Amino acid sequence: MIELTVDGEPLSAPAGQSIAAALVCAGQVVLRDSPGGAPRGLYCGIGVCQECRVIVDGQVMRSCVTAVAAGMQVTTGVT
Repeated sequence: MIELTVDGEPLSAPAGQSIAAALVCAGQVVLRDSPGGAPRGLYCGIGVCQECRVIVDGQVMRSCVTAVAAGMQVTTGVT
């Protein structure tokens, strides 16, 4: 298990797991809000649709195809 931070809160996840999987396992299914305020989350799960975008260490990444790493700082777009 490794430790990362999501929206300022610690999260443990198995090494190699995707960020999206780690978040869903932790009960967080909404990853961002659309410009109109609608909730968005994991949709395709293969990196095509861009609905699972999060900010990882200052860069926009697709959470479904990005593996967790120790010390990673993840910010969702949920307001």
